[in-house]
Amino acid sequence: MDSAMPGPSAIIPSASKGSRQLRACLLCSVIQHPLDFRKYGCPNCEELMQMKNSGDRVTACTTTYFDGVIAVVDPETSWVAKWQRTSKYVRGMYAIRVRGRIPEDVEHELENRGIKYRPRDQMDQD
Repeated sequence: MDSAMPGPSAIIPSASKGSRQLRACLLCSVIQHPLDFRKYGCPNCEELMQMKNSGDRVTACTTTYFDGVIAVVDPETSWVAKWQRTSKYVRGMYAIRVRGRIPEDVEHELENRGIKYRPRDQMDQD
């Protein structure tokens, strides 16, 4: 098995930084420390969320209210990633369920691009 997986990945949070401070992106559910969101942005949806270098955007576009954590190593072949709608995202840690909604300006931007926003709280069962 190849130990060096190809492709981009999110910053994997370490336990030493304190898991109570972890935040999940409200759009893609990737989990990172707030400092990583501020330093690097969201690895999946930075173009829309614009969290890089903005503590206010990190607070508005992420949440500490999430349930469960999954590690996605190979998003394209993982059935869990398909089930969680993260198969097109980077490798990383993802919340199973995220409570909260994206800011209105981001939701409007999605609508303008023809993308239907589906909150990640699992209330809209398919």
